[in-house]
Amino acid sequence: MREQNKPTAKTAESDLKEKVVAINRVAKVVKGGRRFSFSAIVVVGDGAGTVGYGLGKANEVTDAIAKAIDDAKKNLVKVPLYKHTVPHVMEGKYSGGYVLVQPAAAGTGVIAGGAMRAVFESAGIKDVLAKSKGSSNPHNVVKATFDALNKMRDPMQIAQQRGISLAKVFNG
Repeated sequence: MREQNKPTAKTAESDLKEKVVAINRVAKVVKGGRRFSFSAIVVVGDGAGTVGYGLGKANEVTDAIAKAIDDAKKNLVKVPLYKHTVPHVMEGKYSGGYVLVQPAAAGTGVIAGGAMRAVFESAGIKDVLAKSKGSSNPHNVVKATFDALNKMRDPMQIAQQRGISLAKVFNG
């Protein structure tokens, strides 16, 4: 993960909202029959640009979700936002999952499928166009979405580096 996308201020634990993306039942065949366990992938975010995901595995669903939430709180990243959308077009990739994330005009809403929608809503992105290509596995889609969001560059930093105004970054 890039240093610029790390959250600068520690986000309060109570501000984070959790969304369960997927729960999967896994069966292990043992001598006495099948032994079931559960894996859960959860996205947490404060709705203001800080978001994280986590994976938890346990013999009970509630324990798996609790572990996933703890893991997600350890992996928070700061996402650059510009007028409630992403600043520019970006592609993300993880394993077989590919995602395309585009900024959208105000009032468009979140146009994205299942796993990506949970990430955008938790991050506080209100207007975005996104397309999932390749794998539809929620694990790969969430990780590819985070890859795209981590590669995003903050428009304010770009304007400062180039020594121009914020309006010129988008119109120049």
